[in-house]
Order: sequence, then structure tokens, then C-alpha cells
Amino acid sequence: MNWITNFVRPKIKALMSSKKDIPDNLWQKCPGCETMIHHQELIRNLNVCHHCGHHLRMDVKDRLEMLFDSGEYQSIELPKAAVDPLKFRDRKKYTDRLKEAQAETGGKDAIVVAQGQIGGQVAVIAAFDFSFMGGSMGQAVGDGLITASRLAVQLKAPFIVIPASGGARMQEGMISLMQMPRSVIAVEQVKEAKLPYIVLLTDPTTGGVSASFAMLGDIHIAEPGAQIGFAGRRVIQETIRASLPDGFQTAEYLKDHGMVDLVVPRAELRQKIVTILQLLMQPKADGKRKSRKSNGHAHPEEA
Repeated sequence: MNWITNFVRPKIKALMSSKKDIPDNLWQKCPGCETMIHHQELIRNLNVCHHCGHHLRMDVKDRLEMLFDSGEYQSIELPKAAVDPLKFRDRKKYTDRLKEAQAETGGKDAIVVAQGQIGGQVAVIAAFDFSFMGGSMGQAVGDGLITASRLAVQLKAPFIVIPASGGARMQEGMISLMQMPRSVIAVEQVKEAKLPYIVLLTDPTTGGVSASFAMLGDIHIAEPGAQIGFAGRRVIQETIRASLPDGFQTAEYLKDHGMVDLVVPRAELRQKIVTILQLLMQPKADGKRKSRKSNGHAHPEEA
């Protein structure tokens, strides 16, 4: 018995501990065609299934790296919002839910504001993190949108918003609903400064987000298959007591009905946005050159 206890068991434990841990998430099932895809293959293909073209949801940091030049950008510090102003509790405290989401995502709330260059043009992006409580919009998100819009105005830069949200955050009640008019004011600040406001609609864009800033863009771009709408399909059908057409509330359906300007595959998004920014920002630069030469003398910078 001593031989087994003192020699055999330690040897077995040593062999077991020497084996490398094998990740259990090496494969992921595509929601579109149910094909099993290796996670490295998904990463290389920007989280798009190469079998059916289904666009899986994308991590907010990966999305920002995809859009900004060389994947480089500066994250903007956002104002600290009031935590649990209503002392809300359902199955657990709202404060506990916030702590869990922050630990899982590494973010402070459901929005990330970043500044960088896209095609050489300075731009400000406010992107939603759906993994943070479903990208729900509370006071912190409203503060983030206002901060981002003011920064865009200050830099005279285009403002790009990338929503991915289930709507308002119920744990903040009326405070959450007040973020809808606040976000509209943020958009108006950019438009009054005559700067481009572009919305990249991703899956899903629903609820109070779609009922406010998400549908006020100068240009609306959507990813293929993205769900975009206010209420869910079942709720609408029960309300109007009628069946809805196939593909209802998808990016393609909204494009056909004039609510979306472009449906662009993820691999082409960055170049499409670069082109749009060049078209929208270049005329202003040309106009400045012409006005400087209108008196017949070259401006010192151009001499």
C-alpha cells in the first residue's frame, strides 16, 4: 500500500498535470447554416461564416481595430455616471449585474468612444458592446454619446456610431428613457457643425436605440442580415393580428424600403467608410482652397 501511495499515485498525478489544458471553445456553430467553424478561421474571416456568409456578432475592440488605420486608436475617458440611482433589484441587485458585466467584458459600460484616423481622416467612433448587458442604453451610454459628439465637433471630425443594443436599460427606468432625447441632442450638435454623422447598424439594433439616434444618420450602413427594428416580431404580430413578411426587420428588407442606404459585407466596410468620408470631407477642403485664392493671391501655406 505504501508503494502505491508513495510512488504510483504521485506519478499518475504528475502525468495528469503535465498535459496541457485543451480549450473547449475551439469550434463554434454558425447560427446561419449550423456548420462547425474553427475559431481561428472565424477570426481570420472577421467573424463571418465562409460557408453561408452569416455575420456573427463581433467584439467591440476587434471592430474598432478593423476600422481605424493600422488598428490604432485612442480610447476616450467617459464621465462617471451615477450607479444604481433607483436602487433597483430583480433576481439580483443592479450593482451586482454591473460588476459582473464589467468583470466579463473589461469595460465600464456598454459604450466605447474612440478617436483615430480612418483613411487618413480624423474620426470619432462611439461603438456599443452587446456583451455588456445586451448593449442596453442607460445614463452612462447617454453620457458617452454626448462626450463623443462634443469631441467630434471640437476636432471638426466626422462622427460614426455603431449601435448593437436591445434598447433601454430597464434597471434605470425613466433615467434610461431620457437618454433617447439626450442622444438626439448629441446628434444635432454634430449636424449643426455641418459634420458627417454616419450610423453603422449591426445585429441587433432595436428598442429605444433604434427609436432615437440610430435612425438619424446622414448615411445608414448595415451589415448583412442584421436585425433592425423597434419591437420584436412576435410582439408586432400579436398587436396587429397579422403575419409579417419574410425577412422583416433585416438589413436587406429595410434597404428595400428606404430605411437603410447601404448593406455592406464586413470585409468591405472599412474601404466603404473611407470612400464615404473622402467624398463628404473633401469638398470642404476644396472650398477652403478656392476661398483663399479668391483675392488673386496664394495663401502662405500654398505658396
